[in-house]
Amino acid sequence: MANRILPLELIDKAIGSQIWILMRGQTEFVGTLRGFDDYVNLVLDDAVEYAPDPRNENKIVKTELKSEVLLNGNHVAVLVPGGSGPEDSMASTFNS
Repeated sequence: MANRILPLELIDKAIGSQIWILMRGQTEFVGTLRGFDDYVNLVLDDAVEYAPDPRNENKIVKTELKSEVLLNGNHVAVLVPGGSGPEDSMASTFNS
């Protein structure tokens, strides 16, 4: 049987590296994971936010955040350690 890894252990291995985070709704973040807690509240550095343009839902607005960011774990849907974000995903090819 393969070794099992718990979810928080996987997140712990990602500290100090880039992570792609998909939030509930349509917002996504890419940044360097600095820390987390048991509720999966996340602290990111060098974060970039990707969100739909409120005037045109087919367009994505990219915002570089200049400070540390705290994300509420209740709103986190998917974590992709090492992920580079929506610009490099297969989904972006369908929206073109």
